[in-house]
Amino acid sequence: MTTAPAVPALARPARLRPGDRIAVVAPSGPVPEERLRPGLDLLRGWGLEPVVAPHVLDAHPALGHLAGADAARARDLTEAYADPAVAAVICARGGYGAQRMVDLVDWAAVRAAGPKPFVGYSDVTALHEAFAVRAGFATLHGPMIATAAFLTEPRTRESLRATLFEPETVRAPGAATARALVPGRASGVTLGGCASLLAADLGTPHARPSARGGLLLLEDVGEEPYRLDRIFTQLLRSGWLDGVAGIVLGSWEECGPYEEVRALLADRFGGLGVPVLEGLGFGHDPAAPTVPLGVPAVLDADAGTLAFDVPALV
Repeated sequence: MTTAPAVPALARPARLRPGDRIAVVAPSGPVPEERLRPGLDLLRGWGLEPVVAPHVLDAHPALGHLAGADAARARDLTEAYADPAVAAVICARGGYGAQRMVDLVDWAAVRAAGPKPFVGYSDVTALHEAFAVRAGFATLHGPMIATAAFLTEPRTRESLRATLFEPETVRAPGAATARALVPGRASGVTLGGCASLLAADLGTPHARPSARGGLLLLEDVGEEPYRLDRIFTQLLRSGWLDGVAGIVLGSWEECGPYEEVRALLADRFGGLGVPVLEGLGFGHDPAAPTVPLGVPAVLDADAGTLAFDVPALV
């Protein structure tokens, strides 16, 4: 049996500067225009020039949970990323639908464009994995501009702004709630995101073969404890977690009482023999920090920290 290679460090994009053009795409659910407009204004307040992809405000004619046709959403992402005038791409919102369009993206065109900041979370986890595996690019697990967290929570916005413009200032995203679920210290390259999306990716073409050697970031929303149990157990039974260096846990919004969720996390991950840090808050928490994926870091569960060896952007 061949052992999967360790999770590799990925190519980091360049930081942004005032005047840069940033494309907004909607790879998943439909985008409310009343939330998109103020999100664009906030980007303009950072000195950026936001450009909305052609199909961002589309609605699928039959499937109301999708922002337009799969091919259109994939074309928007491809064209935005491949445009040499675009410095970064940010998602308007998550929801569901990225899995349906990820194989329609022109990944050869994405690779040819070179690394650019790509920002999103939740359902966008499917795209983070694709950027890592198919393009070799680091990405940002961070807020989307048509979401309540971005529009109403200054800490969430500032974490993303600092990461995009001054990445050396946010190399250790912290939270007062961070603590050891399993003590220990480990180093590796970050990967992960929404746990349900990672489990759903198993067995699909181009899926990452293993989290071996990596620091796995996990969070989710709206999954009751028994469903989280199913998701975590699938990751365990598949062997995908064999050799993982450490686990970093974010938010578990609307997943039931945290005491129950915590007991499940300890039950499923406590026997892996690796450090597990809980409460870092990334994900669906309203005040979630932006966290880079594909970047080497050190996890110190005892100290409650995740510190990156290098800035997220160059």
